[in-house]
Amino acid sequence: MKLRAKIISGFIILALMLSIAGVWSIFELKSMGKTVLGFLDENYKSIDATKTMIEALEREDSAILLLLLGDRQEGINILASADSLFKSGFETARNNVTIAGEQTLIDSIKIQYQAYTHLWEKHMRDNRREENLNRYFQNFHTPFLDLKTTLRALMTLNHQFMFRTASDLNDKANRAIMPGVVAVLAALIFTALFSHFVHVYFVNPIIKMNKSIKNVLDHKAAFTVEIETNDEIGELASSLKKLSDLFKN
Repeated sequence: MKLRAKIISGFIILALMLSIAGVWSIFELKSMGKTVLGFLDENYKSIDATKTMIEALEREDSAILLLLLGDRQEGINILASADSLFKSGFETARNNVTIAGEQTLIDSIKIQYQAYTHLWEKHMRDNRREENLNRYFQNFHTPFLDLKTTLRALMTLNHQFMFRTASDLNDKANRAIMPGVVAVLAALIFTALFSHFVHVYFVNPIIKMNKSIKNVLDHKAAFTVEIETNDEIGELASSLKKLSDLFKN
């Protein structure tokens, strides 16, 4: 192999190693970005939908108190608005089930909310006003708290999944960094080896030939450097030997 080919092949190998590592890192980072963005978007939708349902439920609880305390029309208006808001949030959460255990909570919320709406729809038609606060605590307060607890469990589940996603993001980031680290280490090792071979096969022979030429010029000694390679260095050594033989003659 010629000298130019040896040098070029060394740089080509180095460039190839760095290119592979770069493409690998880019692929890992793009894959990580798409995965994390998808998970975060899905979790954010579920959390936002749960917040909407909790807000709607609290408005319904206030509306029930108004209804039982005699402000029927205002209570009915708020109930209708809050019910629509709750169902909107529920539909978003129902269509965005992505976590193990989330469907079970969605089913529980549906059942509990149907029972809760059945209660206030029944009492909305009841015009009695005596002991209304007692009726609230007897009929509404516990179902309200139970449903709110289930909603908070759904939100907690999504928060926990987001935390796990953040941990996975850290792991993926480390995996994305590894090709670059490996490439740098490999490049350093290859550079060291390449430098060693350059020194052994190029620099040392030139130094030896230079010393031998000086001996030929100063002492008319024989040119004694033997180069076993078939590249330009070997050809140069052969030419110098012939030239030194002519010089001695």
